[in-house]
Amino acid sequence: MRRGSALLTVIMLAGCSTGEAPAPRTTAGAPSAGDTTQTITVGDKVRTFQLHVPASYDPGRPMPAVVALHHKPGSGATMRELTGLDAKADKEGFIVAYPEGVGGQFNAFGCCGVQDDIGFVKAVAGQLVERWKADPDRVFLAGVSNGADLSFRAAVEAPGVFAAIGAVSGGFTGGRTEAADYRPPAPVSVVTLIGAADPQATTFRTGLDTWRARASCAKPFVPPPPSANAPVTVPPPGSVSAPPPSPAAPLDPAVQRTTTPCKGGSDVDTYVIDGAGHVWFGATAGELKDPAPKIDATDVLWAFFAVHPRHG
Repeated sequence: MRRGSALLTVIMLAGCSTGEAPAPRTTAGAPSAGDTTQTITVGDKVRTFQLHVPASYDPGRPMPAVVALHHKPGSGATMRELTGLDAKADKEGFIVAYPEGVGGQFNAFGCCGVQDDIGFVKAVAGQLVERWKADPDRVFLAGVSNGADLSFRAAVEAPGVFAAIGAVSGGFTGGRTEAADYRPPAPVSVVTLIGAADPQATTFRTGLDTWRARASCAKPFVPPPPSANAPVTVPPPGSVSAPPPSPAAPLDPAVQRTTTPCKGGSDVDTYVIDGAGHVWFGATAGELKDPAPKIDATDVLWAFFAVHPRHG
């Protein structure tokens, strides 16, 4: 199904003794670690997002943040279950926000609704920086299916807000993308994963070709395989002389990776997974779980985000 399901298990709040995690609370107090539901007004609409802040949170030390967008029909809760980003955030030290779409969907390209979802994701990112003291140069946007489409839209229409986007089983296609001048006005890096057996795989790959052309990217190439003994080096900001670091372990033979340096120091990293469909790769639960995992999208996205802070 297009615009599939989303994410993670809600973490139990401290002090609970039952075996079932309670619903996140809505708070207006001082920022602190834990799981909450936050509200924010966009125009005349009150919108909500779920928030996970790891135990290592210190407002005096700015953390990266990831805004994670669910599929259609989905929710912040399904995105949490699908991706496992809470656990990744606890391990790596970043904040995760899960915006709630209207009617289980986001206003991306060819669909869905008329609500101001660009204003919404910008407002969420702004609140993470202003209230939760996230590092403004390390705010990232991730999405699956319908949420992935909105990630591409935000990369164009919310310049300077997100350092990089991660699009899983979604793409730069339809609606406003057909205008030749619809392009990112500021550098933003992209990592995307596509199942070769996804019914929309060809559309997604064509959309990537369009994105690369409009972002003034070089020709895609296959990066060298990782070496067990070579240290990982991170290219300096603005450099296009070296590809993003390869994954720490060799890829499954079914996974084809290419990378593309682009104007302004951004990169486009693409993973095409043979035999895979419309899923969050590596997910073990949820509507878009991966029945035959060959790569973990959560690991891939975070590894890419970690070395792609915002330039300028």
